[in-house]
Amino acid sequence: MQVIKTIEEMQKFSKAKKAEGKTIGFVPTMGFLHAGHLSLVKKAKQECDMIVVSIFVNPTQFAPNEDFESYPRDFEKDSERCRKEGVDVIFYPSAEEIYKGKTKFVEVGEIGQVLCGKSRPAHFRGVATVVTKLFKAVIPDSAYFGLKDFQQFVIIKKMTKNMNFDINIIGCPIIREKDGLAMSSRNAYLSKQERNEAVVLNKSLALAEEMFSKGEKDAETVRQAVSDKISETSGKIDYVEIFDSASLKPVNKIKKRNRIGLAVFFGKTRLIDNRGFE
Repeated sequence: MQVIKTIEEMQKFSKAKKAEGKTIGFVPTMGFLHAGHLSLVKKAKQECDMIVVSIFVNPTQFAPNEDFESYPRDFEKDSERCRKEGVDVIFYPSAEEIYKGKTKFVEVGEIGQVLCGKSRPAHFRGVATVVTKLFKAVIPDSAYFGLKDFQQFVIIKKMTKNMNFDINIIGCPIIREKDGLAMSSRNAYLSKQERNEAVVLNKSLALAEEMFSKGEKDAETVRQAVSDKISETSGKIDYVEIFDSASLKPVNKIKKRNRIGLAVFFGKTRLIDNRGFE
């Protein structure tokens, strides 16, 4: 397994492998890898010849009051996990390497201002910008993203099309702990009590799905029931929304393939989760 730190060397590697007729699967991460990330690697290995995992904590997607400096990092452990999974390259650039020169940001428009974008208004501009830069460095055939960050997945898919990248964007299922909490690097911030209470997120999504399956179609009724359940804990709701899975716009009447998403603070830790209505 190679560790590559420069854009030039990463491009050189990818172009050489493509010249050999090999396909490249790419898993972009901010590190502190868990089973959710590794599930993306496993999916990529099923479909591609060479696997590249990037580890880069991107400063432009964090607001000044957010957790960029304290975001969990453990490159040694990440490297070992990648090695065990058969990753071919870890792309491990510095911020200076990614943002050298004058950076032009990729604007995402209204779709980046709803849901998580309401409380993190510059977040998806930073995400879209860094993913564009990573795509240009890695030159992948396919890129793999977890659906826990559903809004991110939709934005990147639209951006890829708009920017004419010839890359397949693959969404992969949410990986959960045994008690249902969606895996996240930020779970490491939770106290024992907060960790125990955070299972309410998956339980509240299950409640929404159950209500829909029993015939409840009114979005506000379901949204309120979910909010009430979360409010039984110490969790502070950022949002609970039911929306169209393509446009991310809120809906009044729930249909199949609509989605419910939420963001909740437990202490200072903001967790997100979502589920589709089937």
